[in-house]
Amino acid sequence: MTSKHRNSLILIAPALLVLFGLFLYPLCYSLLWAFRVEETGAWGLTNFTRAFALYSKDVLFTLIIVTLSTVLIAAISVAIAGYLTLGEKPAVVALLRWLYRWPLFIPFVVAAQLMRTFLAKNGMMNNLIVGSGILEPMQTVSYLDWRGIVITFVWKQTPFVALLLAGAMASLDRSTFEAARNMGARPFRVLWQIALPQSATTLMVGLILSYVTMMSVLSVPLMINAQTPTMITVDMAWRINAYSDYGVANALGFISYAMTAVIAWFYLRQGLREHRNAV
Repeated sequence: MTSKHRNSLILIAPALLVLFGLFLYPLCYSLLWAFRVEETGAWGLTNFTRAFALYSKDVLFTLIIVTLSTVLIAAISVAIAGYLTLGEKPAVVALLRWLYRWPLFIPFVVAAQLMRTFLAKNGMMNNLIVGSGILEPMQTVSYLDWRGIVITFVWKQTPFVALLLAGAMASLDRSTFEAARNMGARPFRVLWQIALPQSATTLMVGLILSYVTMMSVLSVPLMINAQTPTMITVDMAWRINAYSDYGVANALGFISYAMTAVIAWFYLRQGLREHRNAV
């Protein structure tokens, strides 16, 4: 080993130790102990059987909520990034650029508390609607259910994806946009057929990171959705805090990891295909 390689290993050693100690070791321990039954000390699928018997609806609920939120995040992010790139009104572009980034600096627990105040039956949103005369006070409804979770996720994660996508679109050759416009293409067609295909990889990366992030959030479903079904992060916390049942909690964690691994597999497969085509 040369001195250059030795120095490189010394520089990255602290990062590798942190990665192993705080991520890889707990992950492997959790995945392995999901197959261990604490009562008997045996190995098997008992924890998974219990998890599906107790929380199969919650697993499906989690998948639907996160998938729906991801789709909405994609649509809104494309619209925001497209207008930031192709918008013809500088004042509107500047205002949008200033406004859409604010949720980036707000933690999930704070976002959940804000939405509890905003989406409640007597919350700010309904008070504004009643004040404008659209609805009567008795006609208002609470959105502190699955809709509130989706709204919070979309509001919190859209700026992250839109920022990545807007940066990717801004780096494209604008002469192609001008050429398309000179030939009569409308802004939506320029966005859909020229800008978006060239930045689709960045969009996919942002959506995958958002998908994984939403799968791991505890505060939002815990504070907004006080009913069943709920997300499996709440179930994991409940099994540990109420029953000290780490086996079922680890099994639920394994299931959530598998749900995110499927998405990552599709992304890696697409990336390898594009790499082979480029070569």
